[in-house]
Amino acid sequence: MAPLHNRVSQEELKRRLYEETFHRHTVSFYHYFFIEDPATFRDELYRGLNALEVFGRIYIAHEGINAQVSVPEQHYEAFRDFLYSFEPLNNIRLNIAVEHQAENGSRATGGKSFWVLKIKVRNKIVADGIVDPAFDMANRGRYVNAKEFNQLTEDKETIVVDMRNHYEYEVGHFNNAIEIPSDTFRDQLPMAVEMLNDKKDKNIIMYCTGGIRCEKASAYMLHRGFKNVFHLEGGIINYANKVKEQDLPNKFKGKNFVFDDRLGERITDEIIAHCHQCGTPADNHVNCANEACHLLFIQCEACSGKYKGCCSEACKEVIQLPPEVQKELRKGIDKGNMVFNKAKERLRPKLSGGRV
Repeated sequence: MAPLHNRVSQEELKRRLYEETFHRHTVSFYHYFFIEDPATFRDELYRGLNALEVFGRIYIAHEGINAQVSVPEQHYEAFRDFLYSFEPLNNIRLNIAVEHQAENGSRATGGKSFWVLKIKVRNKIVADGIVDPAFDMANRGRYVNAKEFNQLTEDKETIVVDMRNHYEYEVGHFNNAIEIPSDTFRDQLPMAVEMLNDKKDKNIIMYCTGGIRCEKASAYMLHRGFKNVFHLEGGIINYANKVKEQDLPNKFKGKNFVFDDRLGERITDEIIAHCHQCGTPADNHVNCANEACHLLFIQCEACSGKYKGCCSEACKEVIQLPPEVQKELRKGIDKGNMVFNKAKERLRPKLSGGRV
């Protein structure tokens, strides 16, 4: 029987990935449904996807599945058929990355967004912090497609709520969307209720990257007494594809942050964010080249050259040290949630040459 986990080094896996001569599709999907035995389901899924050379990150829990994967284009139909062979997953929506839908055929990454298959069993597929036993995902908001979203948002009384993290919102969002300024989804849910508590009778549309967070958020808002709650079907990814297919006005501006090696896919040409180091218009997220830091932040090309891909002069100095010295410096460091947040003064010193 084939092993149910990877046994090859990350470096070797990356090398093999970039030597591939075929293209891949980056695909995301999720579904809330009850899984009685997540561990057994995980193993069955791993065997089938591994045989099709699928890479990616998948979470399995009693409440369902959440997946972002990279599929060889020659295996895409077999991949789809395999997923659909599970009755609860039959005909679920598969969100194909926006870059693969471009009319000009642009495929800059060739779908090389992941280089290994990881399927993990979690308590929940979205960490929400909800402990109320009365909460029920079956009572969720109403789907709206791209056309319906555009129609609803023509009404100035409609409230559009972005249920993504601050760094996702920063590089791209819908016109007039409300940001819930938090680092985590679990914090956003009660914050959204508090911020909108006097608008329980208004039309409220929740949205996120692929739909999984806003679907749960819509159920939570209904649970907390809101009346007219909608959520964008398939999130930003599906919306961007549908407005192209149906020649609809695009109300999303900027870039869509994605949680894979690409760190973003362009939806429109507008650059609405700024370099965290010099302030010029920029929307490319990078991780600091100093592995002891690994801070996620926005960096323009000029600053990338100046700082050698680092967030500060201090980190720039570190990456010029011998590898064994850098490894020693990394020992015992807990990077935690190292994300630059313009609202967090504690991170500002890192972008101005502070201590690593």
